[in-house]
Amino acid sequence: MVPHLITALTGPINELEQRMLDSMPAIERWFRLEWMEHTPPFYTSVDIRNAGFKLAPVDTNLFPGGWNNLSAEMLPLAVQAAMAAIEKICPEARNLLIIPENHTRNTFYLANVVQLQRIFNMAGLNVRVGSIDPEIKKTTVISLPHGETVTLEPVVRTQRRLGLQDFDPCTILLNNDLSAGPPGILEDLHEQFLLPPLHAGWSVRRKSQHFKNYEEVAKRFGKMLGIDPWLINPMFSQCGSVDFVGGAGMDALQTSVDALLTKVRRKYKEYGINEKPFVIVKANQGTYGMGIMTVRDAKELDALNRKHKNKMAVIKDGQPVSDVIIQEGVRTQERVNDAVAEPVVYMMDRYVVGGFYRMHAERGVDENLNAPGASFVPLAFEHSTQMPQPGVRPGISAPNRFYMYGVIARLAMLAASYELEATDPNAEVYD
Repeated sequence: MVPHLITALTGPINELEQRMLDSMPAIERWFRLEWMEHTPPFYTSVDIRNAGFKLAPVDTNLFPGGWNNLSAEMLPLAVQAAMAAIEKICPEARNLLIIPENHTRNTFYLANVVQLQRIFNMAGLNVRVGSIDPEIKKTTVISLPHGETVTLEPVVRTQRRLGLQDFDPCTILLNNDLSAGPPGILEDLHEQFLLPPLHAGWSVRRKSQHFKNYEEVAKRFGKMLGIDPWLINPMFSQCGSVDFVGGAGMDALQTSVDALLTKVRRKYKEYGINEKPFVIVKANQGTYGMGIMTVRDAKELDALNRKHKNKMAVIKDGQPVSDVIIQEGVRTQERVNDAVAEPVVYMMDRYVVGGFYRMHAERGVDENLNAPGASFVPLAFEHSTQMPQPGVRPGISAPNRFYMYGVIARLAMLAASYELEATDPNAEVYD
């Protein structure tokens, strides 16, 4: 199924698809050499936008939820990738502990935890779910909508290890993005693998740093492919010391927005694109689609009402926002059942294991779709993303389109691996 595109299936995106298919051996070799030098994040999901004239990642998550949105056909790929990932880190692993987010009553989120449990169980591990939520004081069984249940157990911290009362894991899988900072209970663990590491959490990560790394990756990849890296890279800038409620720093934000819109306009002119450019202003850290707004003109920032200001001022876990990234807005030309949609690609270790479409009937082509009211269609990646069909006309083959999405997602994952290396507190420093 290729989703319905509202532009004709011609133009730059098809040229890009053709270029990638023609260069497939070179692309795969390029990635292979990169992974010899760099370690991929343990698991990653990437939100991608296809504007018809450019294709770019707009967000990269290192603690992906939503595994329950993948189709059953993707399970074998995920299990295989999980086996490869665990084998690399701890080949003799027997017990794995999953630590989920603390908002434990969200059944959609917990269905994702159950799916992760299933994947790692099929990869040959005993898997249990341990909560660091102070409210979980005893074993708690929660029923989920489709007749499944999830058992949450309070974690037990001994001097240097983390586990459950009668369960000592060698590997701990975090599915908690640590927005409020790493809790002490997860620090200073001895001979246990914590995946992803604490410095992958939002208390350390910054989106501006990620996209700086992505820009570097896109330049090198673009050079190898012989394309303008702008076709796969959203331009951005960053602005600190912004107080949405009090008004401090708003002038600097307006100036940054105006400068980026001017740069985008220049690119649109170069490519003959007759669309109105826009930017996305969002918190420089955090997920869940919080602290995000679309700006089409810098003057709009003057007219923000109190409700809008308050929404921008706080993200998940009540964390205040003062540092924002201003990102070139990438429209989405994709529709599923008449709703605006965007592909989300899921990876484990260095492998694309699947994905789905996030769609939102109430949102426009230039708005954030990761918002209440979004729904998910796990149809898009029903074919393996690694099995493109050479020789098929661009824009009509699902595997070809999704191969291209998988390439962009892996570029974002590579940028994330650079990012983690740079913030690793245990990295060897060479003089």
